[in-house]
Amino acid sequence: MSEQRDSYKSFETLAIHAGQTADPATGAVVPPIYQVSTYKQDGVGGLRGGYEYSRSGNPTRGALEENLAALEGGRRGLAFASGMAAEDCLLRTLLKPGEHVVIPDDAYGGTFRLFSKVAERWGVEWSVAHTSDVASVRAAVRENTKAIWVETPSNPLLGITDIGALADVARESGARLVVDNTFASPYLQQPLALGADVVVHSTTKYMGGHSDVVGGALVVREEELAEQLAFHQNAMGAVAGPFDAWLVLRGVKTLAVRMERHCANASRIAQMLTAHPQVTEVYYPGLPSHPGHETAAKQMRAFGGMVSFRVRGGEQAAVRVCDRTRLFTLGESLGGVESLIEHPGLMTHASAAGSALEVPEDLVRLSVGIESGDDLLADLQQALADV
Repeated sequence: MSEQRDSYKSFETLAIHAGQTADPATGAVVPPIYQVSTYKQDGVGGLRGGYEYSRSGNPTRGALEENLAALEGGRRGLAFASGMAAEDCLLRTLLKPGEHVVIPDDAYGGTFRLFSKVAERWGVEWSVAHTSDVASVRAAVRENTKAIWVETPSNPLLGITDIGALADVARESGARLVVDNTFASPYLQQPLALGADVVVHSTTKYMGGHSDVVGGALVVREEELAEQLAFHQNAMGAVAGPFDAWLVLRGVKTLAVRMERHCANASRIAQMLTAHPQVTEVYYPGLPSHPGHETAAKQMRAFGGMVSFRVRGGEQAAVRVCDRTRLFTLGESLGGVESLIEHPGLMTHASAAGSALEVPEDLVRLSVGIESGDDLLADLQQALADV
């Protein structure tokens, strides 16, 4: 793998070639789907090719894990059955009962649920900080803090965290910095190069890119932590299946070109929404008015394909906008080639209701796809008319 990384310098080339060599048996240029549970052993304890059971290791999953590590510039990648499975493995590896984690005040509802409803019952302590404010995070750190967990851009308010600054805070406190890079993808942002210890992905989203697979991933910078995570991955068993791994590998090949179109369309939409009389606020880090714009410009290649906005008229008006789009599909998830629209307060972030992570009731979130930008603008304009 290291020789391959030395040979391939550009992201676009790594995405297509890292971890993916022609099949030696047939010459097929696409890695096969090794849909197998067990492997023939050359005598007791003798493993042919290093594989014994597909929970412990599978060639298709291994190709994806090598590819992900290369794209994030990490020591090792690990692929899971979902983003939440990846987060759970990481949480159980980094934290023991009685230890503490700082989580963002703007985060995916499933992540918040994992900490507040699952980890808390296991004895893990957590507290909330505004991760865009370094002083807020530093104040939230305790003697027993073992992890600082951030999303940047965040979900759903598109907040931006200075990864390098929080890496310094983590080092000062002896904690690990975890960055959920799902919204940006490694094409737009590489947290490990900025000082993070672990990168989290829902590969369901931009990495897969076609709304046809559920998966998750971790990429780490240190071998010791990688070994600990790999042990838990095998022991807990929530691994990516061979076909799911193959689908993510297929999606990653076009990640760079897709992200360019996602970003271009999202920028146009954010600018239109900023000037629309029915919109009271727009959240998009590409806007110069965004409080995290300068930080995003420093640590990201471009500003992403996610846009959130608040609608004049409150929750009912926001729901009507979601119901009236024709090209934007009402649905959860994000990062596919097709555009999606949702109401976070009633959908993806309903689990955060009544907490410090509760989202505004008039908020609409867009996952901007790669359709014609003109068509997407027209669809939103008709949906917003007279709401």
